[in-house]
Amino acid sequence: MAENVSPPPTPLARAERFIWLTARVLEQRLFEYHFLGGGADAVQTALFAYRNDDDGYGHALEPDLRGPVSQPLHVAHALKVLDRIGRCDGRDVEQICRYLTRISTSQGALPALHPSLRGYPAAPWIPVADDPPSALLSTGPVVGVLHRNEVWHAWLFRATDFCWAAVESLEETHPYEVEAAVVFLDGAPDRPRAAAAARRLGALVRERGLVLLDPERAAEVPVAPGYAPGEHHLAYDFAPSPDSLARQWFSEAEMDRSLDHLAALQGEDGGWPISWRAWAPGTALEGRPMVTLEALLTLRAYGRPLG
Repeated sequence: MAENVSPPPTPLARAERFIWLTARVLEQRLFEYHFLGGGADAVQTALFAYRNDDDGYGHALEPDLRGPVSQPLHVAHALKVLDRIGRCDGRDVEQICRYLTRISTSQGALPALHPSLRGYPAAPWIPVADDPPSALLSTGPVVGVLHRNEVWHAWLFRATDFCWAAVESLEETHPYEVEAAVVFLDGAPDRPRAAAAARRLGALVRERGLVLLDPERAAEVPVAPGYAPGEHHLAYDFAPSPDSLARQWFSEAEMDRSLDHLAALQGEDGGWPISWRAWAPGTALEGRPMVTLEALLTLRAYGRPLG
């Protein structure tokens, strides 16, 4: 008599178990929303736990920035969540824009870190300055998401001008800044200009070796200055969905190779690893469920089977 053998768990089932075991409430609710038919209200309630009285977001929403104070990178993360659940509008976003107006630089853009973080733990590679410069790293994702959702606020005018100038003049850059530029370009209202800027940026990424095109040769390819050993960025990092302008930077074979690699990174515990330097225990513990969600959403966007 044949023995009953249970089928191996699917990638999605393995990831689900990992999420329930390890994730913060926010990532649990996001998993429910994206894969289990959960509602947007529950996600928004979990997100608002990170909100402060100044209309910004803090409390390590972005795990590399600890402490309670609001920061631009936390706000960028919050807007990304609101965008994904279709809630990037109304009074909540109006209040966020008021916060952005108050903490902007003289150029009308956002610093990577606001000085209020001083005294709280943060990733050592992002210095806290008293008068920080404008940064595409923080401004690009915020402006891109707001434009994609057709938000109109006075803060956007100068911030958008800053992003255009920064993106179109990039020469020396690094992968995370490029990712921020892509989010801006994917949401920018001037689509012909965005397409032209994306073509130039894609050529720069390939010329400067900022993307790992063959994962099997990772040991031979240097990482960007200041990045952790093995902290490579692949095609799916720049183009997490097929409708991104960055998708045109890569051939079908290059994209497939990167997605094969992404699928293979799922660990025995069902989660995906972080690639950046883990400088504190909480950053890795909180980062892995976030990376796992991103991996699942990217694979699904490209039609890869999850089960």
